[in-house]
Amino acid sequence: MKIAPVAITHSCFTEKFGIPRQPLLADASRASIELLPPFNDPDAVSGLEQHSHLWLTWQFHQVAGQWSPKVRPPRLGGNKKLGVFATRSPFRPNNIGLSVVRLIEVRLHPKVELIVAGADLLDATPILDIKPYIPYADSVPSATSALAEQSPALVSVHIPDPILRRAREYRDALGTDLPQLIQQVLGQDPKPAYQQPDPERVYGMKLCSFNLQWRYREGGIEVVAMDQLTSEVAG
Repeated sequence: MKIAPVAITHSCFTEKFGIPRQPLLADASRASIELLPPFNDPDAVSGLEQHSHLWLTWQFHQVAGQWSPKVRPPRLGGNKKLGVFATRSPFRPNNIGLSVVRLIEVRLHPKVELIVAGADLLDATPILDIKPYIPYADSVPSATSALAEQSPALVSVHIPDPILRRAREYRDALGTDLPQLIQQVLGQDPKPAYQQPDPERVYGMKLCSFNLQWRYREGGIEVVAMDQLTSEVAG
């Protein structure tokens, strides 16, 4: 079976650490899904704007070829093993992911691209297929999950005023609200669940064009720095 990517992702997440573990948990995140030739035909996305949400089928491109019958889900603290097909681990036989995202805009010029919110996608993720989300068929109100009945509790995030002002000044072509994005991403607590927070350690991740750094304090997270990345590091 031969599968060719239909699009490529341009995301605010340029490294795996810090990406929300499920889609729509950070609605402030923005991504461009750029269609690739020969699929970059405006006719291919005609009518897509009539849908509020999309299904994206994609490839875990940085773990291709790696899989195990049992994995350690982060939701269970990283210490308990479950069968790979009982989890959403990236270490799968075919390394295929599935995400529902919110469609913000369909752009046809200068390239055919979809601007989406809430994507849990690493920059450069290959998109294998795009489908509209159909509420009456895709939503199952009676569905249950004994292992993940509710979303994780959010961690309190404090952004000092000087960093907050700088974040508010950020502008990009996707309309990212950087202060809200920082709150949502760090509120998910990016560190592994099994790891006890070290109040002396400075954690960091690349977000948009910045190196975001924080510490764990009593009662939550405190952002300590947000430095502009150089073009070499950012790219």
